[in-house]
Amino acid sequence: MHTTVLEVGPRDGLQNEQRTLSPEDRIAFITRCVEAGTRRIEAVSFVNPRRVPQMAGAEEVMAGVPRRDGVAYSGLVLNRRGLDRALAAGVDEVNVVVVASDTFSVRNQGCTTAQMLDAWDEIAAAAADAGVPAGVTIATAFGCPFEGETPPDRVAEIARRAHAAGAFEIALADTIGVGVPAQVRDLTRRTREAAPGTPLRFHFHNTRNTGYANALTALDEGAATLDASAGGFGGCPFAPSATGNIATEDLLYALHRSGVETGIDMEAVAETGAWLGELLGEQPPALLGRAGPFPG
Repeated sequence: MHTTVLEVGPRDGLQNEQRTLSPEDRIAFITRCVEAGTRRIEAVSFVNPRRVPQMAGAEEVMAGVPRRDGVAYSGLVLNRRGLDRALAAGVDEVNVVVVASDTFSVRNQGCTTAQMLDAWDEIAAAAADAGVPAGVTIATAFGCPFEGETPPDRVAEIARRAHAAGAFEIALADTIGVGVPAQVRDLTRRTREAAPGTPLRFHFHNTRNTGYANALTALDEGAATLDASAGGFGGCPFAPSATGNIATEDLLYALHRSGVETGIDMEAVAETGAWLGELLGEQPPALLGRAGPFPG
């Protein structure tokens, strides 16, 4: 069995850190991920650098990343201006975040969910004209820090709109780490009904120590791709108390020990997580680097 792990550390992993890394350091981070065998990487975010200064210099980063066969770089965009920047910078994929709760959407993106869906329709059409795949990440799909539980029907409706505009994949994101495996199964079923045939990606945070259980459940439910962040860094600057993403190296440990192939060198990723921690001046949340691989 094989699954794809999408490395989100260069974007989601760094966007909430106190220390801002230079474009050169971010290029070095991405290069290490590629050398470890990662083939899908969320490299940059084309958002206003005044709101998320950690993501400034996206064009510089994209100009310096290693271009190798089979490696795809994704850029996050929230509007047509962001898309134009992403296309000019040469991204391979576009990721558009649509938040499932209005309160978080306004705080995070300055617009309601309905307004963001309208923006998605425009972005999807323009990306298709440019020949670049565009996908949707449904944020706060499992719960919102301001509104509480997210109605599953709302997630399904967003997935329906994403599918109608031609999303090449749909990601269900547990932005604040409140989800449990039963929700993963339920939302997977609802999303498949709303967007038949569209590959599903899942994005988990480990705020309440359910992230890895959720990831393995998503795999059992047929997830095409799982997001993870080297070292376990991450979080959202607009989500109170949101902790890091599930750590790539810890996820790889669970996958590889379960007989799932990823093509990624687990120990090389663990070394990258430790290296990144030194750059950020923090202890990586990932456990593998401290515990070491199982000796058997």
